[in-house]
Amino acid sequence: MSKNSSKEHIGPWKVLTVYFSHSGNTRECARHINEKVGGDLLELIPARPYPQDYDTVVAQAKRELQSRHRPELKATAADPADYDIIFVGSPNWWNTVAPPVMTFLAGHDLTDKAIFPFITHEGTGLGRSARDITELCPGATVLDGIAIRGGEVKKAGQKLSEWLKKLGIAEAA
Repeated sequence: MSKNSSKEHIGPWKVLTVYFSHSGNTRECARHINEKVGGDLLELIPARPYPQDYDTVVAQAKRELQSRHRPELKATAADPADYDIIFVGSPNWWNTVAPPVMTFLAGHDLTDKAIFPFITHEGTGLGRSARDITELCPGATVLDGIAIRGGEVKKAGQKLSEWLKKLGIAEAA
């Protein structure tokens, strides 16, 4: 898992932007959010990489989600207990967050944390990701998320900035 630090805090909050990205779209959104709000940036990297072939990864994701498989992740130094706000990014796989994100969320007590999902997709929007994050993080508050179509990620900066401003977390750029 990679961790980068930009600003220490945004307002009175300590912020973590954690994400899994298979194609790079979610990574690009995560970097934009991190540029605007600061805090730490953490990429979730599975111990066994996912296949690059689209059909193969789609089939594997379906099997993992159906069996509730939680893939092992490479080690991380970040402890979500140290943060107040956690932005959680994932591609929409089968109408929910990808299994590596589920592994991370289920592996930590996020009670009293504010969680903001950001999801990249190719037509399914947020799907049931917010509901599933809520189930994985009892005691956390899952707030308004945003869905960014994969084909629009390169020009999504303004949309992400407006979302962050609406949340009261960052000024619009």
